[in-house]
Amino acid sequence: MKIGVIGYSGDVNEPPVRNLKELCEDLGKQIALKKHVLITGGTDGIMNLVSKGAKENGGTVVGIVPGKENGNSYLSYELKTGIDSSMRSVLMMYNVDAVISVGGKAGTGLEIFAAYLMGIPIILLRGTGGWTDRISGVLIEGKYLDERKLVELKNAWTVDDAMNILENFKRA
Repeated sequence: MKIGVIGYSGDVNEPPVRNLKELCEDLGKQIALKKHVLITGGTDGIMNLVSKGAKENGGTVVGIVPGKENGNSYLSYELKTGIDSSMRSVLMMYNVDAVISVGGKAGTGLEIFAAYLMGIPIILLRGTGGWTDRISGVLIEGKYLDERKLVELKNAWTVDDAMNILENFKRA
């Protein structure tokens, strides 16, 4: 599967990204060990940390990078889009089979909504802050963004939970 990981951008040595270093590197590692392809926005923050975990464990990492920016050093493939980060986020959703959300600001919120509208399975890695945690409070029946019930948002509290949920998506 092609797994999109979305979440906080920013300096990996500053909060809130720094506080998620171990979790993100472990998430990347587990994605690689399960032979999934990791797809991210390709730059800094959690994208860098998850990419590092995947690459150091033999994984394939694709970065769909906004504008003419350079991607992080852990990418197997860097795709420069020439478009802003919001549009890049939507483009990214056309290239994933499932999404795992880790924290995040407004851009992560946009990615969650884009994935939902495209019917892409979404896993919220709870306890990571930002929109990943905030959005859970507005879900209809605790799992949908609106009355259309396009796709359930699943809650995971650990990397292992997230990987187990992914395996269930794979079997469905």
